Amino acid sequence: MAVRLDHIIVPAHDKKTSAEFLAGILGLEVSPQYGPFLPLVVGNEVTLDFMDSDDVHWQHCAFLVEEAEFDEIFARIKASGATFYAHPDRSGIGEINHQHGGRGVYFDDPAGHAMEVLTAPYS
Repeated sequence: MAVRLDHIIVPAHDKKTSAEFLAGILGLEVSPQYGPFLPLVVGNEVTLDFMDSDDVHWQHCAFLVEEAEFDEIFARIKASGATFYAHPDRSGIGEINHQHGGRGVYFDDPAGHAMEVLTAPYS
């Protein structure tokens, strides 16, 4: 069997706020709570398990999307009022990038994690 990522735990100050924020941006639904986790399943069936925590350390999650989805998602990012930027060091505030023959944007979630949406993989 090939090794595949199944899930990642995303610590948040308020798991409901963070999970619903990202679900809204990506156009997804939050799954019912499972134990201490509030799951968000993405298209390749990887689950982001949001968990309440007082110990939140910065994480980065990147989501590969189609061009049309990017436009929809980017509109929701702007409408949310979230800070967005072109580069992982949080430079290029209010801009997107055009790396690897596609488009990409980083944005902050309510817990301070850097989320990314891109249309072309880095490889």
